[in-house]
Amino acid sequence: MMIIRTLITLALAVPAFWLTMRYNMHMFQLNVYMNGEQRAWIRKNFRLQWILVFAMVLGILRMLIAFSPAGSVTWLAWAADILVWVTLAVIILVYRVMKDMNQKKKLVFTARVKRMVACIIIISLIILAAVFLLGGLSPVSGALLFITGSQLWMQMLARTVNQPIEKGVNNHYINDAKRILRSNPDITVIGVTGSYGKTSVKFFLQTLLQQKYSVLVTPESYNTPMGVVITIRKFMKPSHEIFVCEMGARYVGEIKEICDIVHPDHGMITSIGPQHLDTFGSIENIKKTKFELADALPEGAMLFLNGDNEYIADYLKQRGGDSGASESGLAGARKTGGYGNVTFYYSEGSGEGYSASDIRVSNLGTEFTVTAPDGETERYQMKLIGAHNVINVMGAIAVANRFGIALKDLRIPVRRLRPVQHRMEMKENGNVTIIDDAFNSNPIGSRAAVETLALFDGTRILITPGMVELGENEAEYNRKFGTYAADCCDWILLVGAKHTEPIREGIMSKGFPEKNCMVFDKVEDAIDFAYKIKGKEHKYILLENDLPDNY
Repeated sequence: MMIIRTLITLALAVPAFWLTMRYNMHMFQLNVYMNGEQRAWIRKNFRLQWILVFAMVLGILRMLIAFSPAGSVTWLAWAADILVWVTLAVIILVYRVMKDMNQKKKLVFTARVKRMVACIIIISLIILAAVFLLGGLSPVSGALLFITGSQLWMQMLARTVNQPIEKGVNNHYINDAKRILRSNPDITVIGVTGSYGKTSVKFFLQTLLQQKYSVLVTPESYNTPMGVVITIRKFMKPSHEIFVCEMGARYVGEIKEICDIVHPDHGMITSIGPQHLDTFGSIENIKKTKFELADALPEGAMLFLNGDNEYIADYLKQRGGDSGASESGLAGARKTGGYGNVTFYYSEGSGEGYSASDIRVSNLGTEFTVTAPDGETERYQMKLIGAHNVINVMGAIAVANRFGIALKDLRIPVRRLRPVQHRMEMKENGNVTIIDDAFNSNPIGSRAAVETLALFDGTRILITPGMVELGENEAEYNRKFGTYAADCCDWILLVGAKHTEPIREGIMSKGFPEKNCMVFDKVEDAIDFAYKIKGKEHKYILLENDLPDNY
C-alpha cells in the first residue's frame, strides 16, 4: 500500500511541481532575474501564493510523522497522505488558472531559464533522494509536497547557484561583442539614455541619420547590457557607420556597465524623472546613473541634453558649482556641469542650442519651427501627435544636424517619422480611434498623453491601470494623474480597484461625473465597455499603460 500511496502522490506532485515552478520562473523573468525584486514581489503578492507556504509546512509535518513512532499508525499515515493529495490537487487547479491569467508576455525559455530549470530539478532530486535514503518510502510524499511548495523561492536559489556559470557565459558573449566592435574601428557609437523618451529618440535618430549614414540601432527595447551584446553579435555589419545604442537602467552603475562594453563616442540624455524609483531609491540616484553616460564619453565628444528638463539642469548646476572652474569660466561651467562639447535642445525654449517655436498641434499631427545655434531656421511637419513629441524630435534633429545633415534636408525624414509601437500609436477602427500609449507610463508622459487626448473632437475615453515603480510617492503621482485626466476626458475607465484608488481620488476631487468613472478587473472588459458607450460622435480611446503580468 505504501508504494501505491507514493505513486498517487507522485502523479499529483509532478504537474503541481511543473506549474508552480513555471509560474514563479515567469515572474522571476519579469523581475529581470533579480533576487531582491523577486523577494519584494513575493511579499507584495503573498496572498496569491500562500498555499505554497502551507504546502511546505504540511510537507515537513508529513516527513516528521514518517520519521516518528506515529508513522507506524496506519490511519494517521493515510490521513496525512490524503491531506497531501488534496493540497496538491488544489495547487494544480489554482496554478492552471493563474497560468491562463498571465499571458500578456509569456515565459521565454531562454538558455538561462533552461539552465535554472535544470538546476531546480537537480536540487529537488537531491532533496528527494536524501529523504528516501534516510527514511525509505514513508516520508517521500511529504518531501514531494515540500519540493512543490519550495518553488516559491527555488528560482532564487537556482540563480545563486548558477551565478558563476552565468557570469562566465555573459563574459564570453560580452568579449565577443567587444571583439566585433574592435573589428569595426570606424563605427561611431551614440549612446542614448533617459528616464523616458529614449526608445522613441533612438528610432527617430535612425530615420534622420539614414539620410547620410548606414545606421544600426538596438531593436525594440533592447537596452540592457545583454540586449546590447545580442544586437552587436547578431546585427552589426562592417558596412554600419553609426551604432545608436539605447541604454536602460534600474540600478546605479548599469549605464556604466553598458558604456564599458560599447565605449560611446557621443551621448544623449533625453530626460530625467521619477521612473523606477522603487529600485533606484531616489531621484539623485537616477540623475547620477543617467550621467554615467556623460562621464564615459571621451574628450571632445558631443553630449546632447534636453534643455527643458529641470532635473538635468539641477544636476549640471550641482556639478558646475563644484567643478573648480576659474571665475571667468564659472558661469559656463555651472551651465554645462564641467562637461565639454554640450549641445542643448529645447521645446519652445530660448536657451543656447536648438530650440522649437510656433508649435501647432492638432489631431492630424504637429508643426513647429526649429532654430539652430547659428540662427538658421526651418519649418517642420510630422504626423506624431502631441506637443510632448516635439522635444524628442528636437533631440534627433540636433544630433542629425551636428552630424552634417542640413536642416532643410531633414524636412522629409521628419515628415516620415512614425510613433514607436505602444507609444501614442494611433489605430483606426471605424468610428473608434485607439491611441495606444500602453508602454511603461510615467508621470510626465501620462499627463502629456491625456492633454493630447483633449485635442480630439469626439468622445474622449481613458483606460488605465495607473503607474507603477514610483517608490513611496507612487500614490501621489497617480492622484495627480487623476486630476489631469479629469480635465481632459469624458469617460475614465480604471483597471484594478486597489491600485487605482489614488487615481479615482484625484478624479473625484475635480468634480468629475461619478457615473463616467468606472473600475474593471481586466483591460479587455474596459475596452469592451468603451466600445459600447453610446454617442454619435467619433470615439477616441487612450490606452495609458499596460501593467505586466507581475503586477
